[in-house]
Amino acid sequence: MGTSKTLKEIYDRLLKHFGPQHWWPGETPFEVVIGAILTQNTNWSNVEKAINNLKSAGLLTPEGLHKCALPRLAELIKPSGYFNIKAKRLKSFIDWLFDNYEGDLNQLFSKETSALREELLTVKGIGPETADSIVLYAANKPTFVCDAYTYRICLRHRMIAEETGYDELKTLFEDALPRDAKLFNEYHALLVRLGKTYCKKTKPLCDQCPLEDLPHTIEDAG
Repeated sequence: MGTSKTLKEIYDRLLKHFGPQHWWPGETPFEVVIGAILTQNTNWSNVEKAINNLKSAGLLTPEGLHKCALPRLAELIKPSGYFNIKAKRLKSFIDWLFDNYEGDLNQLFSKETSALREELLTVKGIGPETADSIVLYAANKPTFVCDAYTYRICLRHRMIAEETGYDELKTLFEDALPRDAKLFNEYHALLVRLGKTYCKKTKPLCDQCPLEDLPHTIEDAG
């Protein structure tokens, strides 16, 4: 079958089983960026509380966060956890955005996909997963987002080795699939849904999983 056909089979099964996921939750690209930074090491419900606090305070804009004092920002995003660290990360991003792009996301997002990703990775506190989330979900550019769910699912189906790193896992998908932001968006969201519903960290529900009878390696599929 090969990697491309196997990954397409996975996508088709998950889409049929779960339906479209309508990701990423956020009213504006800037809100998506802030959510991508805040969601590190926490769940989305906590991020929503933090974002709602910023909205209520009238600070969910580049200008608002740029002027906001660090202690107040930390207090407002407290529900997201690690709030002192995340406040500094938000400030690092906002300061960088103003220093380099006059606080204008449109200027930043006008860059080519790989160049945009590389620039984001230079910002303190933004790692590969966060950078890819911003590029895909806020800038709507085709880069594949990998996370713990992606790794777990691919490992359990023996598509990757245990020591596989982020970039290698990302390349597996990007080399096998069309470079399409809408596809990458939906695929990642479906993998997250699968990981939360069936392919759980402990006590996975393998016998109920829509991928239960899928060949467990690319080679098996041939």
